[in-house]
Amino acid sequence: MIPSIIICSITCLTMIFGVLFFPTVRLGKIKLDTYWLVALLGAAVLLLTGQADVLRVGEALVSNDAINPIKILVLFISMTILSIFLDELGFFSHLANVTLKKAKTSQLKLFLYLYLTVSVLTVFTSNDVIILSFTPFICYFAKNAKISPMPYLAAEFVAANTWSMMLVIGNPTNIYLSSAYGINFLEYTSVMLLPTLAAGTVAFLCLFLLYRKKLSEPISGEPEETSIKDKPQLAVGLVHLGVCTLALAVGSYIGLEMWLVSMVAAISLFVFTLAFSLARKKRPAELFACLKRAPWQLIPFVLGMFIMVIGLSENGVTAAIAELLGESLSVWKYGLTSFLAANIINNIPMSVLFCSIIESLSEGLTVSAVFATVIGSNIGAFLTPIGALAGIMWSSILKSHNLKFGYLDFLKIGLTVAVPTILTALGVLWLVL
Repeated sequence: MIPSIIICSITCLTMIFGVLFFPTVRLGKIKLDTYWLVALLGAAVLLLTGQADVLRVGEALVSNDAINPIKILVLFISMTILSIFLDELGFFSHLANVTLKKAKTSQLKLFLYLYLTVSVLTVFTSNDVIILSFTPFICYFAKNAKISPMPYLAAEFVAANTWSMMLVIGNPTNIYLSSAYGINFLEYTSVMLLPTLAAGTVAFLCLFLLYRKKLSEPISGEPEETSIKDKPQLAVGLVHLGVCTLALAVGSYIGLEMWLVSMVAAISLFVFTLAFSLARKKRPAELFACLKRAPWQLIPFVLGMFIMVIGLSENGVTAAIAELLGESLSVWKYGLTSFLAANIINNIPMSVLFCSIIESLSEGLTVSAVFATVIGSNIGAFLTPIGALAGIMWSSILKSHNLKFGYLDFLKIGLTVAVPTILTALGVLWLVL
């Protein structure tokens, strides 16, 4: 038990250190993120030292059950590609610009409209894609409008990581945890609807109280003009996303697995777009952009963390943690500990770890623990910058725009917004269940 704990602890601490101080490394002309390299290295050490069984890992990767990490990765990457395609056509930035124009000179209206826009889009797409799409736009808009971007950046980040709880497709952690315990699309939504609505409302009120003075100042500049690049292709993209979401909702009742639905939708999108491009004798730039921007680095990262959890499980560590947590007040214990653990080892590894811990619970308590962990994995993203991959990407974008937003600035939002939000979400979940 001790060797596996030491290896995994060193891996997680090195990963955190890397995220904070050397997020990327260069190998010749190639720039690589350190977080997945460290995770993969930690997994390799576990396998080489015999702390994780190679045969067990191999069986898990080819298994036909819902917890197969390959299926989960296919689902997440496919859904991300559908969203990236819309972003490449200018859909998100155009929609944001239309919304922002309605605010005119009122920062308060602008703040409200932005929060609502990001919230709605996040529900049906993915929090990571929304953050990658909206953050640069907010930076440019705030500069032109001569206002502080911080209230809007905070609103975007909090909204994206709160409303991502509502549907299973909003966050890879939702996908992993619900898939592992056979929770279908509609069952997931029926439970998470009210906690998400309550959490989203509380998060907005906390943000408003935090930034109300800055929001009282008028807007003196104008937003940039944006437009949809290709309306026919946009229609194709929206139809694919809509049909895919609908198929995910009903798939469990007709025997369709979520990963298969999303993969077929992504392949279909590629076929339609390629046909459009050939008919127009035009280079399929959006397809190349989708392939380039898709989160391929998640593959080695998730697989590395999955192997580490197998090692911990085989050595009795996860069972010991489950015994320590006990079976009483499972919503509060699993919700709060996952919320904190996400900010120690990142929310994706935390979800993989907690998925194994939850297996030790009595059958009647697993569902409440799963949903509590889902809440912790989403809201934990805005407690500190290392709580989620979205936070790492967000901080990187801000640096590229010369905006200072350090660990303490992030923690200020975390303590004033994340804490009331997590307590509200868990309280409503406890009432729902």
